[in-house]
Amino acid sequence: MRSVDEHLAAILSSLTPAASQTVSLAESLGLVVAGDVVARVDLPGFDNSSMDGYAVQSVSLAGAAARPVTLSLVGEVAAGDAPTVSVGKGEAVRIMTGAPMPEGADAVIAVEDTDGAATGSVECRAEAPVGRFVRRRGEDVAAGSVVVRAGDVVGPRTVALLAASGHATVDVVPRPHVVVLSTGAELVEPGQPLGPGQIHDSNSSMLWAAATRAGATAEIRSAVGDTDEELLAVVDEVVGVADAVVTSGGVSMGAYDVVKSALRSEGVDFVQVAMQPGKPQGFGFLAGPGGRAVPLFALPGNPVSSYVSFEVFVRPALRRLMGHADPVRPTRRAVLTSGLRSVAGRRQLARAVVTTGADGTLVAEPVAGQGSHFVADLSRANALLVIAEDTTEVGAGEVVDAILLDD
Repeated sequence: MRSVDEHLAAILSSLTPAASQTVSLAESLGLVVAGDVVARVDLPGFDNSSMDGYAVQSVSLAGAAARPVTLSLVGEVAAGDAPTVSVGKGEAVRIMTGAPMPEGADAVIAVEDTDGAATGSVECRAEAPVGRFVRRRGEDVAAGSVVVRAGDVVGPRTVALLAASGHATVDVVPRPHVVVLSTGAELVEPGQPLGPGQIHDSNSSMLWAAATRAGATAEIRSAVGDTDEELLAVVDEVVGVADAVVTSGGVSMGAYDVVKSALRSEGVDFVQVAMQPGKPQGFGFLAGPGGRAVPLFALPGNPVSSYVSFEVFVRPALRRLMGHADPVRPTRRAVLTSGLRSVAGRRQLARAVVTTGADGTLVAEPVAGQGSHFVADLSRANALLVIAEDTTEVGAGEVVDAILLDD
């Protein structure tokens, strides 16, 4: 039997990020930048005003705080305009926020410190030291400097910086495409009527959502039946489009565990992992077109086992394929509200609702149903509590590691 850490290490060590692709900024959100990106322009690109007001020479307003000074208005410049006049001593140019500074001006007086005149002359009631309300060219970013580094994850603020510094595209590690398969003749698509012994296929939708939330693209292939031939026929189809395949069900010791019987001769290893839930696991590589190796994750069929297995093994693998340097969710420390028992020799991943107490401490309330079929309690949970292999019982008030699922 493998430990959880051994199985995860075996998976991650076999995976490398995909080759980079150039995508538009609109397609880059959440992806990992493949190489350093340098600014193509200075930010700001020119000296400009940070206020609505008047561009002046600082010396023209000496003493204006004690006695108002009147300056001659010689022009106006708006954002997007090119100044057509220069500013001399005793003169002012009416200027809008973001507009280029006219030649000769070295400061801006805010409109609220004046009488707001638009023509003729303007009365100024404050001094304006050199540089007041002036954004200097390149003070934020100098052209040629690195603005985004390899390994950074593109977020909304990254998109703003890339766009401002002249980039419409960026080189990123692409999203893997995941194909989700659920096996079992008893499975019926949600919304369809159930016959005797049948259940709705919830795992496919759950794993599709989990893969999508992890940053991948995903699609569902409907339940593929309970024969080796049916499963292998579908697998032969999906390896042409998938970067990873995730199955649920058919990995235990039963007579109809088709995933195990069909795929163990196709390069997939089936092992027992010392965890609860999720003991039976399968992982390996399928041969895709052109010699491409497509990882396959064979997860247990019980909904909770399938979800926990995805979080522990598949999500980190997808994040590794996307180029994340640290693909594993961090743990946080949380105080238990009630005790938990655990099986000796297995790492238990107990579902819980974690909240933040008044003092900022995380508080973990285990959900009532810890069985691997309790879908409603799984839906309520927002964390997995990690109970170590050598621990059989933890009491209320003890502190445990928690994996927060909604981060």
